[in-house]
Amino acid sequence: MAGIDLHAHTIYSDGTFTPPEAVDLAAERGLSVLSISDHDSTEGVAEAEGAAARAGLEIVPGVELSTVHDHGPVHLLCYWPDLWDEEFQGELRRLREDRWTRGERMVEKLQALGYPITFERVREIAQGNIGRPHIAQALVEAGVVPELKGAFSDELIGTDGRAYVEKHALASLDALALVKRARGIAVLAHPGLRWKKELPVPDELIERMAGAGLDGLEVDHPDHDAAARARYREMARRLGIVATGSSDCHGTRYDPVRMGSETTDPEEFARLKSRKGL
Repeated sequence: MAGIDLHAHTIYSDGTFTPPEAVDLAAERGLSVLSISDHDSTEGVAEAEGAAARAGLEIVPGVELSTVHDHGPVHLLCYWPDLWDEEFQGELRRLREDRWTRGERMVEKLQALGYPITFERVREIAQGNIGRPHIAQALVEAGVVPELKGAFSDELIGTDGRAYVEKHALASLDALALVKRARGIAVLAHPGLRWKKELPVPDELIERMAGAGLDGLEVDHPDHDAAARARYREMARRLGIVATGSSDCHGTRYDPVRMGSETTDPEEFARLKSRKGL
C-alpha cells in the first residue's frame, strides 16, 4: 500500500490548499489515503471526496477538534464521525463562531498595544474559519515579526501573550465522549507539543483518555523528535491503542510543504479501521 497521511488542513481552517488541491498533491506524492482534518470543521470533506474519486485516492473524513485541559489546548483528531450528527456539528459551529469573535478580540488587543493590523485583513487571509495563524500572517505582513512563529510570543499571541484570548472548548474527556456519541474514532494529535508552551500533553490525561475510549496516538509527526516518537509508540503499545503517523500539512504555511512527509503504517491503519468496523 502507498502512503497513508491522516492529518491535513485546507482553506476551511488554517491550510492554504483547497480540498481538491490537497488531494491532487497527495496523489502526486504517491499517497493512497488522505484524511482532511480541518480545525473544528468538516466543510472540506465533501469537496475532497469528489476530487479523490477522480484521483483514485481514499479519503478518511476527519476533523481536528479543539479541547482544553487545565487551561492548556489539547487537539483531538476525529475520524469517520457521523457527519450529520446534530450534537457534533453543533459543537463545531460553536467553536467556529468563537474563533471569529476571539479573532476580533485579539486584533483589538494588538491594536491597543500599537500594532498596525486590521480584522478586515485577517478575514481576507482566512477566507472563513479564523485561527491564530491568520493573525500571525497579518502581523508578518505588517512587519511586526519576520516570520509566523515570531507571533506566538508572550508579547503577541502566544498562549501567555499580551494579546491572547482564550477560546471556547470542551474539556478533553468531554470532547472524547462527544466524538464517541458521534460514532467517530478518536486519536490524540501531536501529544508531544503545544499543550502549555513547550510542555507535552500530560501522560496522566492520555491514560485517562485511553481508559475512556481513545483509539490512538499521533506518534510520527514532523514536530516529534526521535525520543518522543519512541516514547509515544511504547505508550500506544502499553495502552493497547493505535500508533498513527501524519504530516499535519498546512499547505504552503510551512516550508517545505509537508504533505506525505509522515505516514501511518498500513497495519496500524487496518487496526484503526477495524475499530470503526470497516
